[in-house]
Amino acid sequence: MSIELQEITKSYADNLILRDVSVQIQTGEFFAIVGPSGCGKSTLLRMIAGLIPISAGVLKIDQQVANQLPPQQRKLTMVFQNYALFPFLNVRDNVAFGLKARKLNPIKIERRVSEALKLVNLSEFAERKPRELSGGQRQRVALARAIASDAKICLMDEPLSNLDAQLRGKMRSEIRELQQRLGLTLIYVTHDQIEAMTMADRIMVLNDQQVQQIGTPTEIYQRPQNTFVAGFFGTPRINLLSVQHAVAADLIVDEYLKVALKDNLPAGNYYLGIRPNDLQADFTSPTTNAALRNLEYLGTQSVIHAQLDNDQLVRITVDGKLDVGLNQRLLVTARQNFIIFNDKQQAVLFAEGGEQFGASNQQQFQQA
Repeated sequence: MSIELQEITKSYADNLILRDVSVQIQTGEFFAIVGPSGCGKSTLLRMIAGLIPISAGVLKIDQQVANQLPPQQRKLTMVFQNYALFPFLNVRDNVAFGLKARKLNPIKIERRVSEALKLVNLSEFAERKPRELSGGQRQRVALARAIASDAKICLMDEPLSNLDAQLRGKMRSEIRELQQRLGLTLIYVTHDQIEAMTMADRIMVLNDQQVQQIGTPTEIYQRPQNTFVAGFFGTPRINLLSVQHAVAADLIVDEYLKVALKDNLPAGNYYLGIRPNDLQADFTSPTTNAALRNLEYLGTQSVIHAQLDNDQLVRITVDGKLDVGLNQRLLVTARQNFIIFNDKQQAVLFAEGGEQFGASNQQQFQQA
């Protein structure tokens, strides 16, 4: 079942929460909604679910206008951050609760519950109470309840945020596998860019009451449309360096840190976006333009935090471990993979693999 949002807006009195959110979510798609705390992610999900009213705009579920439909008629299910399990019911009865409320045939209920518990590997825990389960197992019970409902649309509101990092990774894989196996249309709200990048078919980025960008994980990462999206995705964060550009063949941060332009760029103020892995650090060069301020060792790579002589800070990733001391001098240079943003923080130029394209020519860039 597909979902379409047409200029959805939400406000409380004079307090605008979301403005003109539009997107079409295809049947069977894993669609992630991402953004910082307070950006309206959960509000948007609750409007789709029918838990709070829409102030303006049109919501369509399976091509039918659903603005006024009560939640129970929207043919969807929802998984919350806090699991919302009944503590006095065992696992089996928690999963069956909604089905019993709908007065389904007891034989059908038993079959659906058994199949759902088997899918999430909880069959042997059917008689346990929620207090006897781990956090990951409780989340599986919530997933089983959603699966048993047999709804074709599933809404998830930060379902993994209460779990530790290792368990989150495992549950990400399990949720994605279940979604594909069951053919669910899944809308997944998260503030975690890693969850969105590794799970979703497409991502909507929300900030400042509106949609910043919608695209595949590759498009969001490689072709961010503004500095917010560029900075939100990627660990370590992208370097955004302020540049005053005159009419020249290069965009120059300093004498040694520059990128070549294939076409003229109007004079003005810009931000040069370079991922940490596209900067190079040389601690043996006789000429330098930066000093080491911090060094993080992550096992397979090191993250260099350096301060340029013009006081701008940069992050650089290198393979392995470095034997260097704080305040040691180094030369920072750039590979020719970068993004240029204008003074309004909108992308105007992408450079990748030796090719350069204006931000208005996305289709050509994607085909390169």
